[in-house]
Amino acid sequence: MVTITTWNINSVRLRMPIVEQFLKENAPDVLCLQEIKCQEQQFPYKAFAELGYEHAVVHGQKGYHGVATVSRIPMQEFSRHDWQDNGEARHVGVEFPSLDGLVLENVYIPAGGDIPDREKNAKFGQKLDFLGRMTHWAEAIDRPTLLVGDFNVAPLECDVYDHKALLKVVSHTPLEVETLGLLQGAHEWVDLGRKHIPAPERNYSWWSYRTYWQGKDRGRRLDHMWASPDLAAQSRGHTIAEHTRDWEKPSDHVPLTTEFDL
Repeated sequence: MVTITTWNINSVRLRMPIVEQFLKENAPDVLCLQEIKCQEQQFPYKAFAELGYEHAVVHGQKGYHGVATVSRIPMQEFSRHDWQDNGEARHVGVEFPSLDGLVLENVYIPAGGDIPDREKNAKFGQKLDFLGRMTHWAEAIDRPTLLVGDFNVAPLECDVYDHKALLKVVSHTPLEVETLGLLQGAHEWVDLGRKHIPAPERNYSWWSYRTYWQGKDRGRRLDHMWASPDLAAQSRGHTIAEHTRDWEKPSDHVPLTTEFDL
């Protein structure tokens, strides 16, 4: 079995204590991080190596965004795409030679600002264009691939705490849901979160810092793990470490982990 975790950590250096706690308690084989907020030379390689994660592929930038994949299993960098088309560090792909060449794509899709109108809000247009470029890329995938990360879209009605209230809120608008659906259809991606936790079961991965997360439970499912159909057939379980949202100095996102029979 191989276990793979994805987590928007919201600053890896600031939250290294809870990363260490999670890794000691759960020991996934691979950890994909988004929003690491550091340059590649600032990444805590030594801390991860001491925890058994000697392999690391990092795409970082100063103070913002950034993605990293760390692993116990040997891997090599496979791809870096600039789907934002502005040089931001939002993607890195790795390949695992010992796992029949499995490709793992780690992505941080833009949040899209506050106004769901590309004419009034350039960030919203950039998010839609980012997804469009990803869709074009996905059409050409020809090998087993796992796509994980912070997608910043909660696609299903049951993926948010109040569907009607959030229809005009960025992350759950019909246009974003439709655009994400085109990406999913481009490779017939299987949504592992909903394969193992079928709708309408509760399945959130993000709670705002602005509200008491557990009391009001205003969650959204913004983080996802999607697999090529053949790879999805090998998934055996999917868990959400919701309790980490209550740890000291937590991220506003929680880790998702999928277990594969590889």
